[in-house]
Amino acid sequence: MSEYYFSTQDVIDNMSILKAGDRVVLSGTVYTARDAAHKRIIQLINSDDKLPFELNNSFIYYAGPTPTPDGLAIGSCGPTTSGRMDKFAPILLDLGLKGMIGKGPRNQDVIDAIIRNKAIYFCATGGAGALASKCITKCEVIAFDDLGCESVKKLEFNDFPLIVGIDCNGNSLF
Repeated sequence: MSEYYFSTQDVIDNMSILKAGDRVVLSGTVYTARDAAHKRIIQLINSDDKLPFELNNSFIYYAGPTPTPDGLAIGSCGPTTSGRMDKFAPILLDLGLKGMIGKGPRNQDVIDAIIRNKAIYFCATGGAGALASKCITKCEVIAFDDLGCESVKKLEFNDFPLIVGIDCNGNSLF
């Protein structure tokens, strides 16, 4: 297994060298979206409405951060179970999404979409949301504010530790 210190663009540019089990310390822009936000994003796609962020070459973190304490960029921000987004992920991958971050296995439709689109699935450490939040330097709600912690947020990662769960060839830790 290898370890890389990559920006989100570095991941895109070096997708073919990343293998399941590799460690990646990620920096760059990442968006949060969970179940409710995914449902609304798909509704926007189906109605040809403007999306809250450009999907092409983007990364989504399946997380719903807790309220932000004074003096910090974000509250506790650990991953949620990725399988709940499996019915939405192939559509988003086919529209250009390049990376997903969460925890747990993915279904075969998602794996097929990862392969088809040369994308990647990262796993973050569950149960360590307070620690993970120390690697997030900026948080801005950009859509669906009424969803509270499940609103879509634009985050800036700085050295966020991840493991390649499923690489662009479909090799999986699971």
